[in-house]
Amino acid sequence: MKTEKVLTPFNGYLVVAILLLSLAITFYGFISSNIILAAISLLISVFLTKGFIVIGPNSSKVLLLFGDYRGSIKESGLFWTNPLYYKTSLSLRARNFESEKIKVNDKMGNPILISVILVWKVKDTFKSTFEVDNYETFIRIQTDSAVRKLAGSFPYDHFEDERATVTLSTNFDDVNKALEHEVTQRLEIAGIEVIESRIGYLAYAPEIAHSMLRRQQASAVVAARHKIVEGAVGMVESALNLLADKEIIQFDEDKKATMVSNLMVVLCGDSETKPVINTGTLNQ
Repeated sequence: MKTEKVLTPFNGYLVVAILLLSLAITFYGFISSNIILAAISLLISVFLTKGFIVIGPNSSKVLLLFGDYRGSIKESGLFWTNPLYYKTSLSLRARNFESEKIKVNDKMGNPILISVILVWKVKDTFKSTFEVDNYETFIRIQTDSAVRKLAGSFPYDHFEDERATVTLSTNFDDVNKALEHEVTQRLEIAGIEVIESRIGYLAYAPEIAHSMLRRQQASAVVAARHKIVEGAVGMVESALNLLADKEIIQFDEDKKATMVSNLMVVLCGDSETKPVINTGTLNQ
């Protein structure tokens, strides 16, 4: 497989000086009635004019001579090349590409919506021009394929796979590196340099999003309840120890159990408790 060959063309300003000299000779030939001299210098002027090319910053020209690749010009400025060259322009600027949101299955088989943002530029003008039919279409299709492969390699979150070390929704740096590596390998054949690749959108598919949200909320409630109960047990234990140390009141096992039950209800209940004042004895 061929690779890019960078050419150093003739300075266009030097050829401009030669062109002006040729035009002056043509004018002299006409006024001196030297038709042969005028015709030759005119042909030379036309030949020189056809070879001028202007290349802007971060642009390039791919040159062909009767179907044979001769090289690429990546410098900017005014140049002169063989007028018989067929010239194709390519931009070397960095460009953004944001894929459409596609529905794929993660590693656990859950349908998710995902899209990717890709920053890229043409690195090898020969590969971009001749190794693929249309490099922009090639980029879109291969990026889509890489995203599908990435989504199937990791679970969406730790709820589905608690043993997973990398998930799509939490380990963004690791996921983006894996995506960039996958896209770079696929686009290398087209001479494309991947500057950055990252996930732009990630969510559960609409048909399971509500159920997954309820599951996450339930998990959060369970975790909060566990923390409340853990704190309440500590507070009850501290209260019983403090009452015993100061000998404020003596509890038998039944009264201690009743007090523990009442304190746990007060501390762990969702609604505000309404105390009942006992005006008699503790036994009533």
